[in-house]
Amino acid sequence: MNSELVLSLDAMGGDHAPGIVVDGAAAFLKGRRRKVRLLFHGDEARLRPLINAHPDLVAVSEIFHTDSEVDMSAKPSDAVRRSRGSSMWNAVHAIRDGKAQVAVSAGNTGALMAISKVCLRMKAGVHRPAIAASWPVPKGFCTVLDVGANVQCTPAQLVEFAIMGEAFHRAVHRNKRPTVGMLNVGQEELKGNDIVRDADALLRAAGLDMDYRGYVEGNDISVGTTDVVVTDGFTGNIALKTAEGTARLVAGWVREALTSSVIARLAAVLLQLGALDQLRAKMDPNNVNGGVFLGLNGVVVKSHGGTNAAGFATALRIALELADSAFLNEIEQNLALLEAAQERELAATATQGQEVTA
Repeated sequence: MNSELVLSLDAMGGDHAPGIVVDGAAAFLKGRRRKVRLLFHGDEARLRPLINAHPDLVAVSEIFHTDSEVDMSAKPSDAVRRSRGSSMWNAVHAIRDGKAQVAVSAGNTGALMAISKVCLRMKAGVHRPAIAASWPVPKGFCTVLDVGANVQCTPAQLVEFAIMGEAFHRAVHRNKRPTVGMLNVGQEELKGNDIVRDADALLRAAGLDMDYRGYVEGNDISVGTTDVVVTDGFTGNIALKTAEGTARLVAGWVREALTSSVIARLAAVLLQLGALDQLRAKMDPNNVNGGVFLGLNGVVVKSHGGTNAAGFATALRIALELADSAFLNEIEQNLALLEAAQERELAATATQGQEVTA
């Protein structure tokens, strides 16, 4: 594509901002032919020298000064009331104003979600936004959602997540026909609670343009049984953090094993030339950094708050791929099919009620 893509950045959001934001943007630009422009929202006095240190970045950057930023510990409700004019608010509002296609922030997750909902509103047919995360599997990545935005969900909301997750996976991971599974405690038809079983039934009856494979279990996520795994935010967040903790545990065991003796340390030196570096790359969370808020009238990408420059560059790459895709239109098409299926179900229920009364 030859048209210019504009990314709006909350330059002050995150544990190590604004340094990692600027350095990440510079890393993102290296070797990239796609025309992009970057809008940095934050303290100009701090941002200007950081950007000037990267000549390639200077030519495609604009700074929009603000003294205000959202604290990492701020409550979402307080952030909405008090954040107007902050770097986070301005970064998201740039989408609403038509100045940018995507907003990226490493700031407070709850605050970013609340601000995004206020500024951009929900897409028609979506009750709640979901956070989609990319999860390493043996052959690439799968998409898991929701991973924290919604503690409780209705069956219809889980179906909405399936629609949004499938479109997201196709856009980011270049899979033309992603498979979709519903996370459950077993694969048998009668397993799970009423919400999961009703969501499964609704998905099967909706006539969506989707390769839905039914129930998957927790161990299926990392195996990559399906490309997309749908669950509520309570379960998804626990699963994600458990996986991250397990990765750190295994990494610690590997380091311990490779430094336990002189021979082990020699082996570690040799492994650094290939296999160990590959393992480290696969386990590095910065290589999958960037959760996406799905269901909004616009694209907002949330980077980990403690990420480094490489991780922020990954979040920017995800933002670019989403902006260059048709995933918002694909979501709208399947949401329309879902709405039609729900209307048919309501009509059938009403008819049955009339027959019983008669």
